[in-house]
Amino acid sequence: MFRLVTLNLNGIRSAANKGWIPWVEALAADCMGVQEIKAQAADVADRFEVVAGMKGHFHFAEKKGYSGVGLYTRKKPSAVITGIGNPEFDAEGRWVETRFDTARRKLSIISCYFPSGSSGEERQQAKFRFLALMAPTLLRLKAEREFILVGDVNIAHKEIDLKNWRSNQKNSGFLPEERAWMTHVLDELGLVDVFRALNPHPEQYTWWSNRGQAWAKNVGWRLDYHLATPGIAAKARREHIYLDQRFSDHAPLVIDYDFNL
Repeated sequence: MFRLVTLNLNGIRSAANKGWIPWVEALAADCMGVQEIKAQAADVADRFEVVAGMKGHFHFAEKKGYSGVGLYTRKKPSAVITGIGNPEFDAEGRWVETRFDTARRKLSIISCYFPSGSSGEERQQAKFRFLALMAPTLLRLKAEREFILVGDVNIAHKEIDLKNWRSNQKNSGFLPEERAWMTHVLDELGLVDVFRALNPHPEQYTWWSNRGQAWAKNVGWRLDYHLATPGIAAKARREHIYLDQRFSDHAPLVIDYDFNL
């Protein structure tokens, strides 16, 4: 069984101060994608390079205290790729891919942090540019290999994926264009929203605003995903959103797959 977890940390040092590392040690994951680490290489060195026996591979943002992704793996990958080949977004540290290639299978595990557009129109346009780049990137990858992309996609796909969908139809994260992009990726590119394939139930959220009583009242959004090629998605067996502790404004999403690296 292959246990894969994703979590937007909202700062790796902040999450560590809230007990994230002991939780990971108890989880016995095989691989863990983290996003928004808000750290540089010097901050990670000697403290977060290895977590729970898993070695970290990182794509840091050039700007201090901003963005950045990591992927912790128990098994040594055959290759590690950072960035998507686009200067604007590669400067923001949004993609780290680990490849586990054998004679019988080519498999990538990716940690990705999609831009948020909630801070204003300029960032929303950046988000649209990222989405326009990401669709062909994923299509090319799918033609070459199986993969699971985990991360904070910053899109709630359908009405079931957020509490107050009616009042959020003009807000970033639930805009028609963003939802259409997700539909395109799933229905036309043929990727699978693994969590939703396993769990069709409402009120399954992974992010809650820090404003008001969002967490207490479970006024959440499902922004964190496992997006996988169909063959590997079919091996998913169990999903779990961990809610017993809070390490950031996101909750960890854990999925067990019936395969081994």
